[in-house]
Amino acid sequence: MPPDPPAAPTGSAHSALALEDPAFLASDAARPLRIMAEYLKPMAAFQRARVHDTVVFFGSARLTRDGPLGHYLQEAEALARSLTAWSCSLPAGAHRFVICSGGGAGIMEAANRGAAEAGGRSIGLNISLPHEQHPNRYITPGLGFEFRYFFMRKLWFAHLARALVVFPGGFGTLDELTEILTLAQTRKLERRIAIVLYGTKFWREVINFDALVQHGMIAPEDLQLFRFADDPTEALSLLQAALAGVPAPGAPEAAAPAFSRSACRAEGA
Repeated sequence: MPPDPPAAPTGSAHSALALEDPAFLASDAARPLRIMAEYLKPMAAFQRARVHDTVVFFGSARLTRDGPLGHYLQEAEALARSLTAWSCSLPAGAHRFVICSGGGAGIMEAANRGAAEAGGRSIGLNISLPHEQHPNRYITPGLGFEFRYFFMRKLWFAHLARALVVFPGGFGTLDELTEILTLAQTRKLERRIAIVLYGTKFWREVINFDALVQHGMIAPEDLQLFRFADDPTEALSLLQAALAGVPAPGAPEAAAPAFSRSACRAEGA
């Protein structure tokens, strides 16, 4: 008579489900799952919150209010506040043109703070870094996300964006700006994203756009992909003009937005 087969191993080390195994989820083999999670979790949250589209604010995390460029923080806050007040007045069942930032300090915090002061919601797409980057306290609960992968964070910056406001910044800001400009230039975006470079002197000093045209690196018409602004009122006008033609959720074609009673505060923004 053959011997009995060995008993199946018991204990938590052998019986844990794969999705409950931290060592597996952190492994190279599970990288596709981590990437998909950074796509699916924000998508589900945006659907629950009825966030239809966004206006993204880029800019440095290193700016301080008492620093030489501190006025940009006040202006980013003022612009986000005015834009949110305007967007909250639009008659739509979804939350339109929600302020979205990288979730950290500096310009990002100023954008989220301005939206909160106007009674609107705002999004924070934070990235896990060893320094500098920590979520600010003005992000709407439930709309703050932590990313491991820069490319998934960039996807969510672009996926819902109808406009982009770029304040002075360093490598990260330049990376984000040129990524969106490249997508727009190569028509990889299904829709046009209005791009406003805030701080004409800074941007013309940091990037010589005319030289890029002169040397044939970009076409003259590529300069039409963005506009400059130097104060919140000017930037707001540019954004309103660009966003006025964006269709409301479910609308077949664009129509100029009408103004009505704000719904943002009433829905617990």
